[in-house]
Amino acid sequence: MRETRPLTNHELEDYITIQLNAYPGVRMTREQLRERTARTQADPIISLVGLFDEGQLLGVMRLFDFTMQLHGASLLVGGVGGVAVALDHKKEKVAYDMVQFFLRHYREQGVSLTALYPFRADFYKQMGFGYGRKLNQYRFHPHQLPKRGSKANVSLLSGRDRYAFNACYQRVMARTNGMMENSPSHLDAIFSSDTLHTAGCWAGDELRGYVQFHFEPGQHRNLLSNQLVVRALVYEETAVLHDLLAFLRSQADQIESIVLNTHDDDFHLLLTDPRNTGDLIFPTVYQESNIQGTGIMYRLIDVPRFFALLPDHSFGGQTCRLKVKMADSFLPENGGEWVLDVVDGRVQLLPGGAPHDATLALDVAEFSSLVTGAVEFKSMLGYGLVELSDTGYTETIHRLFYTDNKPICLTGF
Repeated sequence: MRETRPLTNHELEDYITIQLNAYPGVRMTREQLRERTARTQADPIISLVGLFDEGQLLGVMRLFDFTMQLHGASLLVGGVGGVAVALDHKKEKVAYDMVQFFLRHYREQGVSLTALYPFRADFYKQMGFGYGRKLNQYRFHPHQLPKRGSKANVSLLSGRDRYAFNACYQRVMARTNGMMENSPSHLDAIFSSDTLHTAGCWAGDELRGYVQFHFEPGQHRNLLSNQLVVRALVYEETAVLHDLLAFLRSQADQIESIVLNTHDDDFHLLLTDPRNTGDLIFPTVYQESNIQGTGIMYRLIDVPRFFALLPDHSFGGQTCRLKVKMADSFLPENGGEWVLDVVDGRVQLLPGGAPHDATLALDVAEFSSLVTGAVEFKSMLGYGLVELSDTGYTETIHRLFYTDNKPICLTGF
């Protein structure tokens, strides 16, 4: 008989063994993972959970009680990470059962949305998770950054700046879809790391932005060949951005290239030369400026609850009655039919049999991407990923779910 429950202290060594075998690329020793696990246990938003069969631990995962900003509201969002199956129990639906537990656990807690980073997107897409916003990676030389701003107000941060750092993050989060509150362990990791550096831009005693980065070997793989990898670039106004870029530009004597990871699709506009450090050219004469990748995925687990938590959000200022037929084969109790009664952008859910103007049929994965603003309705319709009974309502529905503030997540889990 299978059972999924929180792990006890005497089961942590088995947890560590499964994690080490499942993620050998992480390159951690048992002692290092033991220390990380102890920090994880101390974090109030994280739970370590295992799936057992007749007392034997077959799989493990971490559950996260996140608070995420979305459409002007703070939502409790369930996160899952570190999903790992024992080597001798693969292909036994262990991960399947753990994800089922994860979704139902948060649904029972009144949570409407969940999130994860997939090891394989297709695996979780079949479980109803929809794609989030793509991440861009730019590679450029420091001298390609604009000669604007000044690094005079930029300095490296330490643990004593923890409060100012989090206050800056919270202000940016309040106006940014998808950002999640920093947990205590996340803040601890930032300011205790020997390899992760944070440079902040100050306006008096207030931190107005920061850049987080680490160093990696450069192309030539010698002690003088280095690249600077930016994990996060957060700022409250344009002048702060320019000051942070001035700091990065000043590293040219030590750095042969900068690798910037960002959700910004237009960052190449800032560079004096938009080409990355590679030499890829594709027809006719287009030269690579960046690469993109899919990552975080979102999943609705309670549709009525989701819309009830967004009473003040204006869905495009539209007025219509849209019937939604949402299929959910992985979590059948989550599927159903509802009529979105939208008046000047405010949504009220009515039973599926209520009068309506048009019907939208789609899978929970597509609906999850749509309501979070990660994708646009016209793209989904054009690709045949959704069905609309009356295409005369295409523009209305597109505006209903459109946001120019697509979700951004800076939290790894």
